[in-house]
Amino acid sequence: MSVWFITGSSRGFGLEITRAALAAGHQVVATARKAETVREQLPDAGDALHTVALDVTDPLSIQAAVDVAVARFGRIDVLVNNAGTGLLAAVEESDDAAVRAVYETNVFGPLAVQRAVLPVLRHQRSGHVINISSIVGFATAPGWGIYASTKFAVEGFTETLHAELAPLGIHVTLVEPGFFRTDFLDPASLHTGPATIDDYAATAGAMRAASASLNHAQPGDPVKAARAIVEMAGVAEPPLRLPLGADTLHAFDTKLDTFRKEMDAWRQVALSTDHD
Repeated sequence: MSVWFITGSSRGFGLEITRAALAAGHQVVATARKAETVREQLPDAGDALHTVALDVTDPLSIQAAVDVAVARFGRIDVLVNNAGTGLLAAVEESDDAAVRAVYETNVFGPLAVQRAVLPVLRHQRSGHVINISSIVGFATAPGWGIYASTKFAVEGFTETLHAELAPLGIHVTLVEPGFFRTDFLDPASLHTGPATIDDYAATAGAMRAASASLNHAQPGDPVKAARAIVEMAGVAEPPLRLPLGADTLHAFDTKLDTFRKEMDAWRQVALSTDHD
């Protein structure tokens, strides 16, 4: 039995991971801005579930939640950085305020949560950090540029964290879901720029239209994904990356093929830039 600390637990992946961890016999500290909504959705969880208010953009609330978790259960074994927000707009359509807002939640948020939890894991010399990335954290698409850049950042610091924490007995995993049937494409989770530019109608504009028609018809099953994440956390050697969904695998395979072809085509140019 492990103690899980999960952010963004009131809906979507966070709620399903909370449910799956409880079903597997773990204890869960489920955090959200409105923590009471988690208990309302999981009324039969009993003492294994402890809900705590946490805003990932507020360092004081983060530290307070971690302190409560350790006081309640004595340890933290698995951190799931799940809380996030979306932005669907062409890069040029994304103003500074929108960009900064999504970075505050998606990048500075998990960094702050990690800083609060990692001293606990380092003291234990054990634990597992699971950072939720995205299909576009590795293979982006029109309309997702700014959101993808936040997930690229998560991928970068998580990959480094993996190397830094391995000698301390702490595992690190990136989870990279494709389009799953959560409320991520709802207006409450996904923001669009206030202004659109006609020249991007065929790219970012087409993606906005496609996302609207895909909402609540996504191919991925979040219940199955949550179970896969909980099962993955229980293996002796968890992966650095866990892509989820057929759409993610297809996008990753396509990018890797393109990357390899381009690198091979320009290999001699790359080699020519070294000192003789």
